Amino acid sequence: MIDAKLIEIAAQYDAMNAELLRPETAADPAALKRLGKELAQIEPVVSTWRDLSGIRKELAEALEMRDSGDDEMHDMAQEEVRKLESRENELIERLRVLLLPRDPNDEKSVILEIRAGTGGDEAKLFAAELLRMYLRFAERHRMPAEVLHAEENGIGGIGEAIVEIASRGAYSRLKFEAGVHRVQRIPVTESSGRIHTSTATVAVMPEAEEVDIEIDEKDIRVDVYRSTGHGGQSVNTTDSAVRITHMPSGLVVAIQDEKSQIKNKAKAMAILRSRLLDRERAKAAATESALRKSMVGSGERSEKVRTYNFPQDRLTDHRIGLDLHNLPGVMDGDIDKLIDALSNTYQAQLLASLGDGSPA
Repeated sequence: MIDAKLIEIAAQYDAMNAELLRPETAADPAALKRLGKELAQIEPVVSTWRDLSGIRKELAEALEMRDSGDDEMHDMAQEEVRKLESRENELIERLRVLLLPRDPNDEKSVILEIRAGTGGDEAKLFAAELLRMYLRFAERHRMPAEVLHAEENGIGGIGEAIVEIASRGAYSRLKFEAGVHRVQRIPVTESSGRIHTSTATVAVMPEAEEVDIEIDEKDIRVDVYRSTGHGGQSVNTTDSAVRITHMPSGLVVAIQDEKSQIKNKAKAMAILRSRLLDRERAKAAATESALRKSMVGSGERSEKVRTYNFPQDRLTDHRIGLDLHNLPGVMDGDIDKLIDALSNTYQAQLLASLGDGSPA
């Protein structure tokens, strides 16, 4: 029974709050952090459940008054019953959503990797526009964002960029962005006015902490070399660039953006941990439901998710058949409507797939 499970969660919540007040816990920073995280996750469920229990008690009293046989009380109580039943249904729906299986990575920060695909310089220009779109999205939501690495082509395009968006819950908002993004437009370099199709690939990885992925120093090889800029010019005169090779997986991360070798190594290790965590997530996705694969993706980089048609000022998300207009606004980071539509569709489909699990 759902109600029995909710009673159990509420008891667990009270027990954790009691533990939080113990002097031994107060003196243990690790325990405080763990309990705080767990409490934050279940507090909305417990709060909603207790609100629902209170509403049901009020509803029982209102029903008793309505059915007491007193005509004057009947009309007054009937209106109260209507309001309470409406509130009860709202809380039940909220609980159904709160009890959905949670992605354990949803609260994490993210590392985005954007790579130019087919289309030459036009693909690189489009990749640069996607990079700006995500940076503007982060700025709109006051999410700290940092470009960890960028390979520029000299005309405003990028071959590859890696961005860290360090904000709690960033992964839950951006995870549906992974896949192949396709653009249809007349390139600025096109003299005949023909519409070209180019692509860029976006990878969205939950940022892994050291506790998520432990990397043995014996499993990595660190090479340092002199940084070089576009066209071969020297960025600095010291061996500050860092290339880390993870021998067991074969993954290689090279960073040369900072003048400090220590900073470049720290960035490279953060990216390596996230790529390793993403590999684990992709393996798990292979056994996940078709529903999740269709929305979140299977981890494959070849899945076409979206088309940006500039001549028609139309964005199409192929997973949910959604068309949006105002591409200038979208490319300026106004993508909340799109993200909400993807999240809500996935949530609704997940609810339908789980059947009726309403609190009794």
